[in-house]
Order: sequence, then structure tokens, then C-alpha cells
Amino acid sequence: MTHQWSRHRRHLLQALAAGTALTALPVSWGRASPSPITRRSPTGGSGIPAVGLGTWITFNVGDNQRLLDSCANVMKAFFDGGGTVIDSSPMYGSSQHTVGYGLDKLDARDRVFAADKVWTRDGDATRRQGRKSADLWRLDQFDLLQVHNLVSWREHLDTLKAMKEEGVVGSIGITTSHGRRHRELEQIMASEPIDFVQLTYNPVDRKAEERLLPLAREKGIGIIVNRPFRQGALTERLANEPLPDWAADVGANSWAQLILKFILAHPAVTCAIPATTRVDHVRENLAAAQAPLPDDDLQERISDTIRSV
Repeated sequence: MTHQWSRHRRHLLQALAAGTALTALPVSWGRASPSPITRRSPTGGSGIPAVGLGTWITFNVGDNQRLLDSCANVMKAFFDGGGTVIDSSPMYGSSQHTVGYGLDKLDARDRVFAADKVWTRDGDATRRQGRKSADLWRLDQFDLLQVHNLVSWREHLDTLKAMKEEGVVGSIGITTSHGRRHRELEQIMASEPIDFVQLTYNPVDRKAEERLLPLAREKGIGIIVNRPFRQGALTERLANEPLPDWAADVGANSWAQLILKFILAHPAVTCAIPATTRVDHVRENLAAAQAPLPDDDLQERISDTIRSV
């Protein structure tokens, strides 16, 4: 595991270095529309842009000033392209600090929909960890606070309900990843007053379509999609494959955009949160949140094509 993490970190540093250089280059085809597709928030207010920004691995850069500034450049491109939702967790190393640095540098606290998580087996530590995370973000409170991967979810969710009633947090939710524990997640969605669920969904990982996504629509629960590219493995696998001509029918200029459009085409999905270290990829991802989106037949075609590669 240590060796694998070191390899991830080495690739991260290389990509961030490339991303820093890319900020000086003109990128026109990948710029997002000034009016991206938005989705209704379960708790009301203005709509949520359908593409957000994840921070797992990509923002875990420690105190390296050059890399902190590179991540801030990514955030600037994200906000300038109309994005608002940034998601992090205490599990993600220094990512929360990196987000806080970027928000401070960009003076962007009023531009972010701040989503974080509670990740501890200590069921009494919900408020304490939430406060520590907010301090790292340099915010007063979160728009959304979630129980990470269902860890001690009963205890944490009881406290999160109280925090929401007190106005300490705007929305509450539960997360999972890798298609794990769907049965338990379904039971929580059916019985608990949560606002959001975060789960994995993409053209290859479609298990959520069976019960979770229909249930979310029935209960009015927002869906945030993590790992849309399988942590980069999916786009890497497709990198040398030609993009089908019919991708142009939905305005997709890359495999990443085609994948995101597949995800956003499901009516239960509120927002997808791809993580990246590169400004051009942020713009490319945001540009996917534009009409048109695939119909049911084209969604199946996208899935079949990607599965066959």
C-alpha cells in the first residue's frame, strides 16, 4: 500500500507541474458555458451546477507552495467556469487545507458550495471534527456535511440532524464508493431524512441504477456522483481509442465529456465531482454540463462502447 501511495503521489506531482504550466495557455474549445446545466437542491435555494470538483489525492499536496498555488489555479478556473460544488474529507490528507488556501487566495468563500464529510468511528466527535474541517476550509460552516463511507453513521447522523435544525449546516448526507454497501445505503435512504447521497456511477459502474437512483427521485434526495472516471482508470483506458463520430451529437469533444454527459443524463443525478490537477481538464469537465445530453438509447450506446474497449 505504501508503494502504491508513493506512485500516486509521484504522478500527482508530475501532473500538478504540468497543470501549472497549462494555466498560461489559451484554452478555447474546453471553456465551459457561462450558463452550465444546474440541478435543483433538495434543500431549496439556487440550483447547483451539475459538475463539481473532487479533491481526493489531487489536492493532498502538503505545504508545498508551488503545488498549493497550482491547486488554487485549478479552483480559479473552476469558479470562473461557473462551478460551485467542491467536496473533500478528513480522509484526504491535506486536501481540506489546500481548499482553504485556495478560497482565501481567491477570496472565493461566497462562490463555493462547500461539501465535506465526517470520518471517524468516534460517534461523539461529529461536531468536533466538523468544526476542525471548517477551520481548515477557513469557513464558518458547510453547505453540506456527510457521513463518509457509512462509518458510525447512526451516531453521526443523529448529530447532523440536530446541527441542521440549529442552522449549523445547510444539508446532510451519506456517502459510499466503489459500489459498496448498496443494500444498507438503500435502507438509510428509505428511512432517514437525508438531503444528499454520494455514490459511484458511470457507464461501467451502473449498479446504482437498479434501486438507489430511482429511490433518490422518489424521496427527493440529491445524488452526488464520485469516481466518475474510476479515479482516472477509465479515461486512461480510453486514451488511445478514437472518439466515436456520434459523440458530436451531444456536443462531446472527449471521452471525459462523453462519460460526464452519460452520468448527467440520468434525471436523479444532481452533480458529478471529478477530481483533477489540471486547469484544462477543469474546463473540459465543466463544458460537459451543457445541453444536449444523451437520451436513453444513446446512454446505452455509450455504455456498450466503453465496456467493449
